[in-house]
Amino acid sequence: MILIIGLGNPGEKFKKSRHNIGRLVVSSWQFVVGFPDFKFEKKFNTLISKGIFDKKKVTLALPETFMNKSGKSVKSLTTNYKIQTTNLLVVHDDIDLPLGKIRISKGRGSAGHKGVESVIKELGTKNFIRLRIGIRPENFKQKNVEKFVLEKFNEKEWHKTKEIINRSGLAIEMIIERGLSNAMAKYNQ
Repeated sequence: MILIIGLGNPGEKFKKSRHNIGRLVVSSWQFVVGFPDFKFEKKFNTLISKGIFDKKKVTLALPETFMNKSGKSVKSLTTNYKIQTTNLLVVHDDIDLPLGKIRISKGRGSAGHKGVESVIKELGTKNFIRLRIGIRPENFKQKNVEKFVLEKFNEKEWHKTKEIINRSGLAIEMIIERGLSNAMAKYNQ
C-alpha cells in the first residue's frame, strides 16, 4: 500500500492558504482519479480516501491536526497500516522554492518546515518521499514567514497555483507508475 499525505491546516479559514497547498493537491488528485470522497476516521484524526491506482492500493490522508502536529496522524497511519516509510509520500508547501516549481526528494531534513519536522520526529526517520511545492512569489521580501504562509494566494498567484496543483497530480502518478527516480528526473528541473 502507498500512503499519500497532504499537509496543511484543517478548516475553512485555511482552505486556500499557501500552507495548505499539500492538502489542495491531494484532494484535487482524489477527485481527478475518481477515488471516493474523504471520510473522517477518528482513530487517526484524519480524512481518508482509499482506491486503486496503477493496480496498487493507495490511501490518501489529510490530517485534521494543525500543521505542526501532523506527525501524530502520520505515525498512527503508518503503524496501523504497516506502511514502510519507503511507501510514504508527503505533499507540502515549500517557501524555499518559487511559486510554480515542484521538487521531489527523499531522505532530506525539514528545512524548517514545521509539518515535515513533526513527521520526521514522530517516525524517527526522514527516509520518506516528499513532493515539495513552491509557494514563494517573485521579489519575496516577507519578514514574517509564519504569517505569510497562512495567507491566501492572491488572484494572480491562484491562477498559477491551479496549474501547479494539476502538475503535482501528474508527478504523484509518475511516482506510483514509474518510480521515484523517473519522477525526479522529469520534475526536478
